[in-house]
Amino acid sequence: MIWKDICDQARDHIKPNCMACPVCDGRACGNNVAGPGAKGYDDVAIRNFKAWKRVRINMDPLVAAAPIDTTFNLFGQSLEYPIFAGPISDVALHYGPLYDDTKYNHVLMKGCLDVGTRAFLGDSVDVRGFAIAMSALKETGGAGIPTIKPWDISILQEKFAASREAGAFAIAMDIDAGGLPFLKGRTPPAGCKSEKELAEIVQTAQLPFIVKGIMTPNAAEKAVRAGAKAVLVSNHGGRVLDGCPSTAEVLPAITKQVAGRAIVLVDGGIRCGVDVFRALALGADAVVIARPYITAAYGAGREGVAFLTRKIGEELKDAMELCGARKLSDISRDMIFCDAASGAFFL
Repeated sequence: MIWKDICDQARDHIKPNCMACPVCDGRACGNNVAGPGAKGYDDVAIRNFKAWKRVRINMDPLVAAAPIDTTFNLFGQSLEYPIFAGPISDVALHYGPLYDDTKYNHVLMKGCLDVGTRAFLGDSVDVRGFAIAMSALKETGGAGIPTIKPWDISILQEKFAASREAGAFAIAMDIDAGGLPFLKGRTPPAGCKSEKELAEIVQTAQLPFIVKGIMTPNAAEKAVRAGAKAVLVSNHGGRVLDGCPSTAEVLPAITKQVAGRAIVLVDGGIRCGVDVFRALALGADAVVIARPYITAAYGAGREGVAFLTRKIGEELKDAMELCGARKLSDISRDMIFCDAASGAFFL
């Protein structure tokens, strides 16, 4: 099994919604990113991808040989890699009829479990969609993180209770999802939350809470003050607001702001193990990758999900070995090349 073959097989199932590009960089999609689409000209999705490539790493193989340890712990869950599959919902509508949400979530979670990682699960405007995701979560022993839209508190209470019943070990909220075109004007509304409202939501969840959609140090600070145990640096793949910076560009300031007080995750254009290394060197604790997992699942099912995770994980190990890191905590800002004249990490 090779990645090109998986992409070729996936393309038969998901064109024209998605082109199953071997490198998912946003260029083939334009502003028609699979799903509800991208805002504006899709500059943000492309910028996400390109920004990681502008971060150069320092190779230093003159260190003692030793096993490479990529294990990561999140809220008591021991993972083989600091890599999570990202939340996707309504897959039949957005990517084609090969899967409905039940089948896709099973494939995603089981494929991740096969290689010792976990998946975030998407929410849906259809109440049955979330119930389907929770059914899959329960059947896999709680091996996923429900990622719930910013609904009003009554809807959230119901979904939080269903998440706990299904055995979730954490709950996430993509706080920026109110900007998605298909959520505009919904009843009940889904949209922005004040710090006070977020604090009530976090308390209601009764599980470790992850706030997704953090793009500034100020937003990260408010999330932590509201009780979030982790923040996910994300611009929703460019699908909610055109003109944003990339997640890579804002990550260093956010990790500095919440250092030692919250776990920092990051998504947006991360496509290979070197990108994962870059993210960790810039201060993230782990990464979330979404769209390539659609290609993996549509191209080779559960085995494709496991293959992609293992591929990226092994690329991370190679980068660690050649940069002198033997465990994740060894990865540091010193392993990122910094321009002597400007002090810039992004070249």
